[in-house]
Amino acid sequence: MPNFCAAPNCTRKSTQSDLAFFRFPRDPERCRLWVENCRRADLEAKTSDQLNKHYRLCAKHFDPAMVCKTSPYRTVLKDTAIPTIFDLTSHLKNPHSRHRKRIKELTEEDIRRIKERRLASSIEQLHSKKDIEATEGQDAAEEEIKLSAEEKNFRDYLRSLFEIVVMLGKQNIPLETNVPEGVERDPSNFQALLEYRINAGDEALRRRFEATAVNVEYLSASQQSQLLEVCEGTVREEVLMEVRESRFFSLVTGDLVEFARERHLPLFLRFVDQSNALREEFLDFLPFEGDEASLVEKLETQVTDGWGLRMEDCRGQAHVATGTFATKMKAVAVGLMGKYPMAMHTPCSTCALNIHLANSLPFPSVQVVMATLRKIDVFFKQSPSLQAELEKAISVYHQENYEKAAELKEACSSNWTEQHNVFELTVDLLESLLLCMDCIRDNENVKFPDAVTGDAYSIAETLADFEFIVTLVILKNALSFTRAFGKNLQGEALDVFFAANSLTAVLHSLNEVFDNIEVYHEFWFEEAVNLAGTMEIPVKVPRLFLRRHRSADAGEIPPETYFKEYVTVPVIRGVIDEVDDIFSQSNLKALKCLSLVPAIMGQMKFNTSEENHADVYCKDLPNPDTLPAELHCWKIKWKHRSKEVRLPSTIHETLQLSDVKFFPNVNCFLKVLTTLPVLMLEDSNSSETSRKRLQTYLSDTPIKQRCKSLAVLHINSHVKHDLDVMVDKYCRLYPEEEPEHGVEAEISTVVI
Repeated sequence: MPNFCAAPNCTRKSTQSDLAFFRFPRDPERCRLWVENCRRADLEAKTSDQLNKHYRLCAKHFDPAMVCKTSPYRTVLKDTAIPTIFDLTSHLKNPHSRHRKRIKELTEEDIRRIKERRLASSIEQLHSKKDIEATEGQDAAEEEIKLSAEEKNFRDYLRSLFEIVVMLGKQNIPLETNVPEGVERDPSNFQALLEYRINAGDEALRRRFEATAVNVEYLSASQQSQLLEVCEGTVREEVLMEVRESRFFSLVTGDLVEFARERHLPLFLRFVDQSNALREEFLDFLPFEGDEASLVEKLETQVTDGWGLRMEDCRGQAHVATGTFATKMKAVAVGLMGKYPMAMHTPCSTCALNIHLANSLPFPSVQVVMATLRKIDVFFKQSPSLQAELEKAISVYHQENYEKAAELKEACSSNWTEQHNVFELTVDLLESLLLCMDCIRDNENVKFPDAVTGDAYSIAETLADFEFIVTLVILKNALSFTRAFGKNLQGEALDVFFAANSLTAVLHSLNEVFDNIEVYHEFWFEEAVNLAGTMEIPVKVPRLFLRRHRSADAGEIPPETYFKEYVTVPVIRGVIDEVDDIFSQSNLKALKCLSLVPAIMGQMKFNTSEENHADVYCKDLPNPDTLPAELHCWKIKWKHRSKEVRLPSTIHETLQLSDVKFFPNVNCFLKVLTTLPVLMLEDSNSSETSRKRLQTYLSDTPIKQRCKSLAVLHINSHVKHDLDVMVDKYCRLYPEEEPEHGVEAEISTVVI
């Protein structure tokens, strides 16, 4: 049914125009203003609900600044929009025409009232503006009066220092120059920038340091540390303010990072900001010390005391870890869930599920495979010439199968060691990898440095070990049952929804393998033996096991039996247990609530049952008692939409809808749900994610030059900062501290 414009002398309708049509507002006061401006006497007796339901105005009657086009298919009004553009005279040219929409003739009293309202509104706005200006002027004057000339100069000086520190962080410039031992040290980068700014005309710095002797450090190590601490804290607080506004968040940790010969845990927070966009921001590095219970306490203290958040509002946790560190972080996750059951432990969306599962298996042979894959990744990223050597080896090995060679070259041109099918690819590439490493190790043309040939030798020795080959083949086959499931988890909302509903089938397949392990292992071991045969690698039991076995005076054990008992069985059992742990019933309930996304509703023919799973976040909802009725209305809204309306396919698109605010429970539910670390970020492919900025910092910065505070500034370079806030904070924290200057200034460097 078409929409007709309710404005006088306007004959537009939705079927004959591309213009947007807008309902009268439900708010009685705004609705009254719309009616008054329309000059429709017949509308004055109607309620705002009646007008909202049955009457529309087209976009021609609004100032263009009041109309917002949120997408090619959707146009909305600003919340304060009032129609002001009307044709109230054209009907006078044809006085005999019949008008259904009669224009109200204004009496003198009506005109007087309208003028008074407009005048009052103008006076109110003028007074408000004057009051604001007067208040600001008074505050500024008081501030000027409070500060003496010396204090003002000191604040200007601090501001210049903070500008330098922020620039060092953003540009990833280390505080100290990288000078070999025994070589005369140049001034630090910090001091060099100070001198540059003084020479460039920075009066605040010049006045402060004009009496400073040449070749003397301007600031002591402790004072530089204070500046860094204030900068870091101010930037972090900007992020935390947004997290507090959103309330709910998830905690994500990364792989260990080394600073000053100590290991630290990178900490990220996931949350939905005020624009309803999902974000994952880097916050800090936590010293990785102590046992699992100690780490749980440290994390809890950091979140609550350090950041001012409530762990009761944490709705998810994910820990990207490798090796023995993975086992420890799994225990930490269990400890946090014991205290805060709503902090669900899930996989991280940035890590392929199969890689997560393999990393979680605490078996030496599996960890050797995973460590070797990481070494291979780092090795080929060193230089394009190394990647070219691999492609050459692929061409040599598959010279009779051009299509296979092209497929493998394309696969290994990107981050193939991080893909869902990494184990399948590695098996296919194994012979080419070994050939490539042998060629680099031989280094006939002497084009590779010794460090590269040494790495190639180490990798080749591992690849040529039968234990590595059989473990790789077992991982490939065992994790083939979770590959499609894991890929869907990193897909669109619809893919994740179907993945959550397919977990039972995945576990059934894994349990079937475990029940028939003899048969499956026989096939897998035969595949490994054949692969080793083509590479001329002997089939044998690991040397370390044989030595221990012989010392116990036990009989010989066949390789097939050994690898079944010590690799195949533990791997299958470990994968089943890990999948059970990270996809608990609560996790699955939450993921099944993705059916709230309209596109998923449509895919399921609106035959979904969100109310059966919604109890998982029931306590977080603003009006849990009205949830069933609201879910019904939400479903009806999309089921009976017009054909032109496209169903939003992601949580982000759904949250951007202007009318989602009329469904407060659904709105809140989606915001909580999207913070789960298992769901992909909307901009996960963007180079601007905090996790990628961290990786860039680590790869670009030598360990000796890493500084935690500068790392925080660099990774959060996109976060706004206010130098005046930094100055105020410094003056509050160190009221008696004034950076020393003069000939006796302390010569030292920052302890990083």
